[in-house]
Amino acid sequence: MDWADTPEQAAFRKEVQTVIRDGLPTAYRGGKGDWEKDRKSEDPAMVTAAKEWQDALAEKGWVAPHWPKEYGGAGLSPMEQFIFKQEMAIAQAPSVGGQGVSQLGPTLIIHGTPEQKAQHLPKILSGEVNWRQGYSEPGSGSDLASLQTRAVRDGDEYVINGQKIWTSGAHIADWLYALVRTDPDAPKHRGISFLLMDKHTPGITVRPLINMAWSHEFNETFFEDVRVPVADRVGEENRGWYVGATLLDFERSNISGAIVVRRNIDELIEYAKTDAGKAKSRLATSDTLRHELAQEYVETEVMFQFSFRIISMQSAGQIPNYEASTAKLFNSELVQRVSRTGTKIFGLHSNVWADEEDEHAPMETKFTFEYVRSVPATIAAGTSEIQRNIIATRGLGLPRG
Repeated sequence: MDWADTPEQAAFRKEVQTVIRDGLPTAYRGGKGDWEKDRKSEDPAMVTAAKEWQDALAEKGWVAPHWPKEYGGAGLSPMEQFIFKQEMAIAQAPSVGGQGVSQLGPTLIIHGTPEQKAQHLPKILSGEVNWRQGYSEPGSGSDLASLQTRAVRDGDEYVINGQKIWTSGAHIADWLYALVRTDPDAPKHRGISFLLMDKHTPGITVRPLINMAWSHEFNETFFEDVRVPVADRVGEENRGWYVGATLLDFERSNISGAIVVRRNIDELIEYAKTDAGKAKSRLATSDTLRHELAQEYVETEVMFQFSFRIISMQSAGQIPNYEASTAKLFNSELVQRVSRTGTKIFGLHSNVWADEEDEHAPMETKFTFEYVRSVPATIAAGTSEIQRNIIATRGLGLPRG
């Protein structure tokens, strides 16, 4: 592995930095704002900010930097994508396009019909349509192939009945992509189809689920006699599992996690040096906590190397497999460890988190919120147990239990 930028990579990095410096709206600086919510905000200023940032990225094709140019992307190499995401993470600049850009678009490019590509890809790039995923069900999470939401063929339509859960962002989505069972008698991986559906189709109901951090991020979604055209099926009937597996390959190559965690540690250290931080932090008086934080800072570099390994493999034309599981596992557990350390450093002050403006709340309750918010990190996108199984069988060659 070569960690240094080539002259061409250095020039590209400079270009990315310039676009962020000149094009990132004030409303998004310092990690503020949420593009997916802001695009339909009731605040005209945030709608304008979302549009301005999208336009700045679209001018370079960077709304979808990994898409081929013929589909409106930038066609960046794996290393250029790494540099782009790295600089975006450093600047805390929001990405644009959501799951439509990161997951569904690449899947349609591979498996979609010409008509599906023509209908959906331009609207993803323009921000006109926001997509969300319908995979997990109340009884089918880690064992996703056991899903039971049923789609019955009726002429040129499927009639869908069932329930999805943990549908993150469904309340701000325009369309959903979902795995449904089209053949209940087939082996469970082989009776599933991949469907696209307008969220406003009659029979679809989205209900909020409020997490223990008091945030509305995910939902439960109900389907009651929902009719979806057969033309909105991606790939072959009963072969949707393999379409979905393609999508997950795009989901699990996280290359910005290390930057985010390291920034959190840096902010904690800087805050601990202030008068307010000295009054609330135990960092100056506890060797144990200082050593713990130093260890986690080193681990952010380990995480960066895991991510860099994935990109290096892709640059060499290789397909990461268990390596992506290693990065996901390490990052999600590191996030939990750092959050836990932060709450210990602030001791009883970490209990003050209901009001971010409270003078007793350190760093606007950042680490208390992150501690609670990090609980699903080792569950979402494949549990730690599943990632360890993948590493054991595909990476270490161990037999299945």
